[in-house]
Amino acid sequence: MSKSMTKSQIEDTIAKATGLPKKSVHEVLASMADLAYKEAGNSFTIPGVGKLVLVNRQARTGRNPRTGESIQIPAKRVVKFRIAKACKDAVLGAG
Repeated sequence: MSKSMTKSQIEDTIAKATGLPKKSVHEVLASMADLAYKEAGNSFTIPGVGKLVLVNRQARTGRNPRTGESIQIPAKRVVKFRIAKACKDAVLGAG
């Protein structure tokens, strides 16, 4: 299995595909990440890829795997990324 692309490789690939300078691509990606962080509370959609959403997890009882002791896990808010159907179909194949 090959390694995942680095941030620099992603910027270089997009710059070559669009003809934009690499510095401009870097600024666009940084701006998009900042916007995603700010808007995650309202959900932030990247068309064709997926959506960032905040989810409230309820308190629950868990188990310490080492001792088998029951523990209480408190309620908390977490960030989830939901993959778009178009992305699933493109990566896994429609079917």
